[in-house]
Amino acid sequence: MTNKEIPKITSDIYIILSCYNEEETLEEVVTGLVERGFKVLIIDDGSKDNSPIIARRLVKKFAPNVYHYRHIINVGLGGAIKTGIQAALSRGADIMITFDADGQHNPDDLYNMYPPLQDGIADVVIASRDFSDMPTGRRFGNTVMNYITYIFQGKMVTDSQSGLRAFTASAARKLQLKSPHYGVSSEIIGEIHRRHLEMLEVPMTTIYDERTIQKGTNTLVGIKIILEFLNETLKK
Repeated sequence: MTNKEIPKITSDIYIILSCYNEEETLEEVVTGLVERGFKVLIIDDGSKDNSPIIARRLVKKFAPNVYHYRHIINVGLGGAIKTGIQAALSRGADIMITFDADGQHNPDDLYNMYPPLQDGIADVVIASRDFSDMPTGRRFGNTVMNYITYIFQGKMVTDSQSGLRAFTASAARKLQLKSPHYGVSSEIIGEIHRRHLEMLEVPMTTIYDERTIQKGTNTLVGIKIILEFLNETLKK
């Protein structure tokens, strides 16, 4: 993408960077985001490696464009996203974008995320991966999770487990997220449906390597998400 094609940032945009034991990739990911003109909220979810040390160094290096929030213990992806949303809102964000710190996202895909929100076309933008490019196990798991999301959350989307999502501040305030773990991805889709938010899906690329393939939604995580949704359903 050439500089002429890069959409102008006219809003106050914060990247919510969920981080758990990402010492190998954190600095590279944050540097790439800052170089592209984004402010970054590092949400360290109780990392046990050197991620907190690296995060503090990045805050000093890129001040005032990088901020560090740390959970004392690991509470899960859902908890990290909720902390990130609250932090972004407290700093006056117009738009916030969730992003993974493990290097699986191409930061250039962010250029597809914020223009529809700036232009008032959508309240939420979800980036969808090309399932045909996924390793077989991940493709099967994510396809199943799309249907599970539809069954429990009432909305079918192309990629319910995508970690790359953008929200206007107004939309973010309406989200009532309860899941502390990976179930938050499906829960966000449900909240978009329940709050009648205008959603747009855009394509994204994903960088697969041995490390990123081991992370994300696997069979065990999928079972936990189903049990979590069943428990919530029985409470109603």
